Amino acid sequence: MSETTPPSTKPPKMRSWLFAPADSEKKMAKATDGPADIVLVDLEDSVMPENKPAARIMAREFLLSRSDRQRIWVRINPLSGGEAVADLEAVMASGPGGIMLPKAEGRADVQTLHTMLSAHEEALGLDAGSTRIVALVTETPKAMFHCGEYEGDYPGSSRLSALSWGAEDLSSALGARVQHRPDGSYMPTYELARSLCLLGAVAAGVMPVETVMPEFRDLDKLRERAEMVRGQGFRGMLAIHPAQVEVINQAFTPSEEELAHARAIVQAFADNPGAGTVGLDGAMVDLPHLKLAQRLLAEAGE
Repeated sequence: MSETTPPSTKPPKMRSWLFAPADSEKKMAKATDGPADIVLVDLEDSVMPENKPAARIMAREFLLSRSDRQRIWVRINPLSGGEAVADLEAVMASGPGGIMLPKAEGRADVQTLHTMLSAHEEALGLDAGSTRIVALVTETPKAMFHCGEYEGDYPGSSRLSALSWGAEDLSSALGARVQHRPDGSYMPTYELARSLCLLGAVAAGVMPVETVMPEFRDLDKLRERAEMVRGQGFRGMLAIHPAQVEVINQAFTPSEEELAHARAIVQAFADNPGAGTVGLDGAMVDLPHLKLAQRLLAEAGE
């Protein structure tokens, strides 16, 4: 059973999402003992088909051994095969904090997973709706056309916490040999996937999460990319190696300078009630600036 998390005025941190293969107890332990906000125990791409039955048992036993299960989520296999059913049967009794749904192709897949999770929660005596969902929404060509479907009130929508995207599976589905331009930036199809994920997540009122950077040794490049996508509106990033976590956490943590500027904007409007624009440090700021500042401070727990 999952332990009850004490109430907090601060939203849970979800800056870094670190994958750990479920068939390696050592890697799961190393990932969870580190500073990652969310650990994604992986039953999908990092586990060979012949190892999946043993990996399910290892994932369940690992979760049961931890007292911090709310930050340990499980990436199951796609709903299109029978593996997802076996994955949930193995891990739900250990009370993971959430489930990552790969190759999601619209809200219907969230609804299907919700129905499966609800049955397990009821059978196990878990709180209804307590298992969260993060969906990977651009891994198939079809999925790309459904990124705007996650908005609204439908069965399972209250479980949805985040949307993320992926380039590797999409590239494989397309038969594309090239993902990046010579300067390292993504080719247009993958930039489109990133943008659709961001837009879909914001429309749905959930967290947009940037995909992995496979070159895990290049931490300078990781920092540059993390700061770039945070500036675009992403709120966290997937990681494939523990060395990436600290860089991601730092990149997605507002600096004191940012917080001070946000406080100044909020104070300027408070000092000028009814004003739609106010002057601050030689520039005019308006209501969109105020909303952005308020959101930044709320995310920081202020």
